[in-house]
Amino acid sequence: ERARALTGANAERIGAGDRVRVRAPDDVPAEVRFTQLWSNPPIRIGKDELHELLRRWLPRLAPDGVAWLVVARHLGGDSLQRWLVDEGWQVERYASQKGFRVLRVGR
Repeated sequence: ERARALTGANAERIGAGDRVRVRAPDDVPAEVRFTQLWSNPPIRIGKDELHELLRRWLPRLAPDGVAWLVVARHLGGDSLQRWLVDEGWQVERYASQKGFRVLRVGR
């Protein structure tokens, strides 16, 4: 709830409040598709939960959509990249700096 409140406040602060809709995950209609997803995924929830979360949201990318994931290398950034490839996603390590990976994920 706090993250949603901060997201809404930040969107207003930068003048994007009319373009940002903040919702709880279960309140997002199933037919909604995304051209971009940006995430610093919650790695510490464990692999099973993380994989479930990614299996829920990545398939909702539009056909030309892309997800940008920022993951610390020491928290499994490289193994997450391999898992995504094994799941059939196109994954590019877009950037790597100071122990963090930025992964570009698409269909």
